Amino acid sequence: NSLDFKPKGRKTMAGEVAPQQSDTLLPWRQHQSANGLRRQKRDWVIPPINVPENSRGPFPQQLVRIRSDKDKEIHIRYSITGVGADQPPMEVFSIDPVSGRMYVTRPMDREERASYHLRAHAVDMNGNKVENPIDLYIYVIDMNDNRPEFVNQVYNGSVDEGSKPGTYVMTVTANDADDSTTANGMVRYRIVTQTPQSPSQNMFTINSETGDIVTVAAGLDREKVQQYIVIVQATDMEGNLNYGLSNTATAIITVTDVNDNPPEFTTSTYSGEVPENRVEVVVANLTVMDRDQPHSPNWNAIYRIISGDPSGHFTIRTDPVTNEGMVTVVKAVDYEMNRAFMLTVMVSNQAPLASGIQMSFQSTAGVTISVTDVNEAPYFPTNHKLIRLEEGVPTGTVLTTFSAVDPDRFMQQAVRYSKLSDPANWLNINATNGQITTAAVLDRESDYIKNNVYEATFLAADNGIPPASGTGTLQIYLIDINDNAPELLPKEAQICEKPNLNVINITAADADIDPNIGPFVFELPSVPSAVRKNWTITRLNGDYAQLSLRVMYLEAGVYDVPIIVTDSGNPPLYNTSVIKVKVCPCDENGDCTTIGAVAAAGLGTGAIIAILICIIILLTMVLLFVVWMKRREKERHTKQLLIDPEDDVRDNILKYDEEGGGEEDQDYDLSQLQQPETMDHVLNKTPGVRRVDERPIGAEPQYPIRPVIPHPGDIGDFINEVCSVGYPVSCLKSLSSQLT
Repeated sequence: NSLDFKPKGRKTMAGEVAPQQSDTLLPWRQHQSANGLRRQKRDWVIPPINVPENSRGPFPQQLVRIRSDKDKEIHIRYSITGVGADQPPMEVFSIDPVSGRMYVTRPMDREERASYHLRAHAVDMNGNKVENPIDLYIYVIDMNDNRPEFVNQVYNGSVDEGSKPGTYVMTVTANDADDSTTANGMVRYRIVTQTPQSPSQNMFTINSETGDIVTVAAGLDREKVQQYIVIVQATDMEGNLNYGLSNTATAIITVTDVNDNPPEFTTSTYSGEVPENRVEVVVANLTVMDRDQPHSPNWNAIYRIISGDPSGHFTIRTDPVTNEGMVTVVKAVDYEMNRAFMLTVMVSNQAPLASGIQMSFQSTAGVTISVTDVNEAPYFPTNHKLIRLEEGVPTGTVLTTFSAVDPDRFMQQAVRYSKLSDPANWLNINATNGQITTAAVLDRESDYIKNNVYEATFLAADNGIPPASGTGTLQIYLIDINDNAPELLPKEAQICEKPNLNVINITAADADIDPNIGPFVFELPSVPSAVRKNWTITRLNGDYAQLSLRVMYLEAGVYDVPIIVTDSGNPPLYNTSVIKVKVCPCDENGDCTTIGAVAAAGLGTGAIIAILICIIILLTMVLLFVVWMKRREKERHTKQLLIDPEDDVRDNILKYDEEGGGEEDQDYDLSQLQQPETMDHVLNKTPGVRRVDERPIGAEPQYPIRPVIPHPGDIGDFINEVCSVGYPVSCLKSLSSQLT
């Protein structure tokens, strides 16, 4: 069996299938040799089958017939497989299994799928393969059925004002779903309209192939036209308006601002007024006009004072909302120095001017500021004022003139003075001329002096409206004079009754300062003579000396030793001070013994005898009290036995003819404690404790002198007061323990 390719019907172009039923493909053709043998040839390569998209039918529409030349010998069944046949999209193509005619069942869309790859199969009635599968390629032929579509319906771009022709602005892009290799998908651009058409109706042009929009004319001015709206058209078929399909989009082109307009003052002169001595006050507002973009660096104003304020009294701050210049006082002005200021100010922008733009003449203006006079407080030119003065000047001494100055030279005003602070009340000030005089003697050693300086504050007030006042401080440095005599230290001391065991170190304190203090001179007075007889002073250095015994033994007791202390002032001052020295027996270590301390306290032999007699009397009273208590207890016990136990004690009045604990029981004869007759020999004995050299010679603090013998009447009064409340036993025991 041989396969023959017998095309039938009219001849067609390669790759094109006409809807004729006589077209037949013999893909499995076999050749026969000359000797009658059959030689198997390789399968044919079937050319692609082209199918136009959007065909109107009728459907199914035959594309081609596939046949094997073996169909003369056996019955063959034909089928196709692949996308569009038995794979999605399903049944786009079909084949008659007997005749081999292949059909397309519906219109094709190239934009949905541009080609199909199918395989044709030939089998016998039992399903056995008769021929090898053959590849069929079906291409959908494009038609211009899609308009160009812009990526964005609205495009936004910008360009600086004043840009030169040819400046790039933006790019618009349109896509066409048709085949871009054919005219169906070749898009071209053009500008349809431009709004507004100022200053030219063709300010922009567009590259027809790339969609780039550029400027084509000069004259872009944001202050005149801030925005252009350009309608752009995209057409396929290479821009052929007769055959091509078109679409439009909107391009919004914003003209951006450049600093091509310098700021200008709305007037050439401004004026303001400011009170003197005021700061942070706005005295004038400067208004400007700038046609550039508001609240941008090209519009924001910066003000500068270029003349008229060499001392820097003013500055100009910019109001961020209104762009006005606020002339502000930053350094107080003085009416007496300047009554007016003539400022020259200049305004510029934050951003520099564009190339080729010059500053305007109206960018400079003059500002006149008047200064008003106000009442200013008087002030002391030298504050704090320091003067040096010796202490101790007499009352009424003129120290200085502490006067104030009134800065208001153009006002006729009087200044009055008064004291504001004078802690020690030492000073007076003349209310008219400020003359300072002393009201008391100034003492450097006063508690009001700090580091030798006395400080007072004074007030100067004018009679202006309203009144104004200022304060000044006067410092008086007091120079020390020798007006304080030295004082001996210590005031009390203790020493052993035998010499060479210990000594007393003495020094002096002086309220003055150098050179009116040490070195000090310590010496004993010549009167009474017992002082120098019993004591001696040894100099250690300028501030210290030692007091020691001159005699070999001094009876224990308290001695008042006068010592003359002289300072080194000019002239020197001296003072006789008394030091109380307790002389007592000492042990081998040089420490005062307990008995010695009692003896040194000033108790003589008579005092000790009186204390012993008191102790004996108190013990006797204790014994009498004990006997009395026992007797009373015995009588109470006897009376209780005489009472009938059956009697109701509450119904009977028991009378006892005795009382206890009354005045008779406590009526002791305290006169026995006073025995002047028996103590005469003690009192008349010279104890040797209090000596003539104890008497102070000069002015010194007086100390109460302890009596040598305690007065016996004082002890009796003390016992009566304490023991009159009852329980004399405990009272006497307490007194006994205290006395012993």
